[in-house]
Amino acid sequence: MPIATPRQFREMLQSAQEAGYAYPAINTTSIITLNAALKGFADAGSDGIIQFSTGGGQFASGLGRKDPVHGCIVLAEAAHRLAEQYDILIALNTDHCPPDKAESFLKPLIRATAERRARGENNLFQNHMLDASGLPLEENMALSRDYLARCAREEIVLEVEAGVVGGEEDGAAGSDDTPEDKLYTTPEDMLTVYEALHEVGPFTFAATFGNVHGHYKPGAVKLRPEILKQGQAAVMEKHGPEAEMDLVFHGGSGSLLEEIRETLAYGVVKMNVDTDTQYAFTRPIAHHILTNYEGVLKIDGEVGNKKLYDPRSYLKKAEEGMARRVAEACHNLLSQGRSLFGQV
Repeated sequence: MPIATPRQFREMLQSAQEAGYAYPAINTTSIITLNAALKGFADAGSDGIIQFSTGGGQFASGLGRKDPVHGCIVLAEAAHRLAEQYDILIALNTDHCPPDKAESFLKPLIRATAERRARGENNLFQNHMLDASGLPLEENMALSRDYLARCAREEIVLEVEAGVVGGEEDGAAGSDDTPEDKLYTTPEDMLTVYEALHEVGPFTFAATFGNVHGHYKPGAVKLRPEILKQGQAAVMEKHGPEAEMDLVFHGGSGSLLEEIRETLAYGVVKMNVDTDTQYAFTRPIAHHILTNYEGVLKIDGEVGNKKLYDPRSYLKKAEEGMARRVAEACHNLLSQGRSLFGQV
């Protein structure tokens, strides 16, 4: 079953933690970007995570509706069918849901999985993210505990975040002028997160260590991966080695490869990739339009060239460009050639 079952997803996370690699989590908004992500993972021989934001769901539902829940369900159902063509495991996730949208976004999606399970079918989603990082930590954990309990009943993993990822990505929290000290999760914060959640159900944790949403030139983002090491050490010193958390890396664009790989040693098992794959998708389209200008447009009353303005002519190139960038992400995170398909 190419879309991972809850048990298979747990095996994916455990394998990544034990072997020191991570899964790219690719944001998609359409059938075309879904296919690009699947092809990229398959080309790399890697399992992976495909995810949808509230904005992506709105887009997928159509401009006439802009319904994030309906759009995400459509994309998830499409992923279940499209993934049948590949011999890899894929987990489906929803990205950055703020507290004010949890009632209208997360609850219906959790319910959609429950309805599938009642029919004896696989989970619609294996993972959801509740981003309550804009709240004081105590309020964040109270809300996270509530939604983690809801997710755990349906064997869904909940991703939580504490601290602030700078920049902006599809409405995610943070701003370009976020104070530097707010970009780093403390060991005390990580201990609080573990103690608040570990008895409720399975979760992953997006700790912040200077990561910033959006795209920056290499070296411009001041990452401190040692923050993750120190936080994990604090948790394991108090609760034992089995308390090591599965961590998530947000805002990796512009990060140095050695810094990305350093985080793998500290428990990062998932890295969100969106900005880079957006550009990899759009760049071939721009090249096609600019080099075939007179064929794409009907200039001065001419007829143009149907083969060049047929959307498939440039969207195929876009899909291929994005797929290559997904495969590159697998290489960067050392997940290539490690698919558990057929093994778990």
